[in-house]
Amino acid sequence: MSGRAGIVIVGASLAGLRGAEALRRGGYEGPLTLVGDEPYRPYDRPPLSKHVLAGELAADATALPQLLPLRARWRLGSPATGLDRNAKIVRLADGSSLAYDTLLVATGARARRWPGEAEFAGIFTIRGRDEAADLRAALARDPRSVLIVGGGLIGCEAASCCRDLGLPVTLVDPNPTPLARALGTLVGGTLAARMRAAGVDLRPGTQVRALEGEAGQVCRARLADGGSIAADLVIVALGAVRDTGWLSEGGLAADAGGLTCDGACRALTRMGVPDPNIFAAGDVARWPNPLYGGRLIAVEHWGNAVEQAAHAARNMLNPADPQPYAHLPAFWSSQFGLNIKMVGLADGADSVAIVQGSRAAGRFLAVYGREGRTIAAVSFDEARWLPAYAERIAAGAAFPPIHDATDQPAIETRPPGFPPPRPFPASRGRVPEAAHA
Repeated sequence: MSGRAGIVIVGASLAGLRGAEALRRGGYEGPLTLVGDEPYRPYDRPPLSKHVLAGELAADATALPQLLPLRARWRLGSPATGLDRNAKIVRLADGSSLAYDTLLVATGARARRWPGEAEFAGIFTIRGRDEAADLRAALARDPRSVLIVGGGLIGCEAASCCRDLGLPVTLVDPNPTPLARALGTLVGGTLAARMRAAGVDLRPGTQVRALEGEAGQVCRARLADGGSIAADLVIVALGAVRDTGWLSEGGLAADAGGLTCDGACRALTRMGVPDPNIFAAGDVARWPNPLYGGRLIAVEHWGNAVEQAAHAARNMLNPADPQPYAHLPAFWSSQFGLNIKMVGLADGADSVAIVQGSRAAGRFLAVYGREGRTIAAVSFDEARWLPAYAERIAAGAAFPPIHDATDQPAIETRPPGFPPPRPFPASRGRVPEAAHA
């Protein structure tokens, strides 16, 4: 492909960078432009809630390596604000426009913020480099009380870092256990016990209704039950919304849950027709995953950003032979001395079984099933068998797929304990739905 305008990639993070590299590696020699809303070249985000908060790594030391010469034009610090599909133009915040022949949308996601967050100092989210640097500086000033709102992955990692720093931490979550939506309450209960042993004041089943302040500084959280929690530093960890607002006038099937694509990573219009000139990859993309029955999913994991960007680039360069994208989601996390690794998607599971180790020992491998099929597995310091289960998940093997393995306990199948689905999206100006779910 050698159009005059060339390829424009909107999103200068992991998916955008790896997509650009895949285009060059695939033989594309034309004009290439990368647009980023931040003034920085692509950097790695997972260390922000781990090593940067802990003070082990400076926020500006997280740059991603560039694996080959891109010969690209960089437009950084000016986010995309609009898309004209008919004219094939992307509008930027600085008033300029970029023409494209083919467009790759890789804008990722933004942290879900608390309504009125800017009203008080001391309220933070963790998504970008500057946010992590600001939060690290605030933690270094030894706040008297840290409140974390949200018991998902980021909230749990932040709590672990704060306890490692010796800071008093309260974690409030409306669910019965941390990571309840990703792992269920049976497995999440193990993490809850580990948190409490580390000194976290864990408040499950608790909702924050409002954050209050004095003299412009946050000082407490008002709870739904009428109680309150003192806090001079609040970390809001309520998940993310996909960065699709700039696509609102482009006629694409995009909302806070992502940009809907077909199996070949081509963006769909609101009429359900793929636009042959627009592709998507990374956190922002929502596509039918054949490993999960064609169910539409969006994955906020590092590995998916890399693999989907490469797949989208391949299809951009070979429009006559589009290939479907199949990906087995995977993530890992280090917190409270645990190494947690997961493959597959456990939400929707109707069964879970401990197939290695034991929850009592805090070292185990759990496998999730749905309607007799294995769909996910998670390890707590017990990852030796995880690759074998990943193969069975990808193959759609029966649940549980491995019997009589070395050191395998007697397998008991139990309900995983997932909370009921939450309403989505949140209403403007109200407490985010993730705070209630």
